[in-house]
Amino acid sequence: MEVKQFLKPALYKNILEIADYKIDWESFKNKTVLLTGAGGFIGFYLTLAFLLRNDLYGDNIKVLALVRGEQRAKAKYGELLNRDDLSLVIQDVCQPIKAEKADYVIHLASQASNIQFENDPVGTMNANLSGTVNVLEFARKSGAVSLIVSSLKVYGRLETGRDRIYETDNGYIDQTSYKNCYAIAKRASETLSASYVKQYGMSVKLARPSYIYGASSLDDDRVWANFIANVVKRENILLKSNGATYRSFCYVTDTCTALLTILLNGENAYPYNISDENSNITIRNFAKTATEVFADRKLTLSFANKADEQEPPLYKKGDPTPEVMDSTSLKKLGWKANVDIKEGIKRAVEILEEA
Repeated sequence: MEVKQFLKPALYKNILEIADYKIDWESFKNKTVLLTGAGGFIGFYLTLAFLLRNDLYGDNIKVLALVRGEQRAKAKYGELLNRDDLSLVIQDVCQPIKAEKADYVIHLASQASNIQFENDPVGTMNANLSGTVNVLEFARKSGAVSLIVSSLKVYGRLETGRDRIYETDNGYIDQTSYKNCYAIAKRASETLSASYVKQYGMSVKLARPSYIYGASSLDDDRVWANFIANVVKRENILLKSNGATYRSFCYVTDTCTALLTILLNGENAYPYNISDENSNITIRNFAKTATEVFADRKLTLSFANKADEQEPPLYKKGDPTPEVMDSTSLKKLGWKANVDIKEGIKRAVEILEEA
């Protein structure tokens, strides 16, 4: 089955945007790509984009989709699993990877939810420690170019006096707290990557995405996903804080094209920030934008506490550095974001409503 037949129109349009993005697709022709976390948000979009390249341009890319949950993955990929260019690798990334050799490896497998940090901090660390070792060992034996996907959480608490984060910044993280299992493990995964580059002369690229958003599930616990779910369900949005937290967001398709750009063009062991300056926004304004994009639904944004209604400043001198990332280094590789926050919210709702 072709990807276009498998997907509904709104999602297909998004996947096509990745598949037609201006990168050196010739590098992937007749090559094999292993993606860990292929059952997740980003992994699913990237897998579909590679398959669509085969449908449209005959690139003959073989995708090895590593997943932990076999039934969930089979439900997600459905009839696409009958294709010769897609194979599931069913295992935990914390075990040595048993798959045919690959030319490229993209390591996405990770527990990234606060619920998982609270209930399974050991598992969260393992995916980023043992998992990254297994990925890098597989890449070493395959002679593959690899991309390790890190996180903005590696920066910790910063007080730089600036209103954004640069790749050279390094803030405080309490390594004795289990709540920092994700951030500390991501830091370690970057050090592991640099160590493999030094000791084995490997090609290992690093990416630090900002907050990735798009058409997630309606029961996703992340705050931005709640706002999108509110729109889909036609529910008014109620904030229990002033929503002043200021963050960088990046739509899922732009994140995917950034990852591919870093994989092909990035320097070894250099951690590229992925963010879209047109999607730097506070939590309250994300919610407000969600209601405005679908103004015809007449949804309202309200605050549980009246004192929170007043708009707070984005950033004032003396505040901790907000989670707003500078992406100058990534742009120098030729990457450009195409989807601003309004368009991203619109697309996310359209995809969820056609599902």
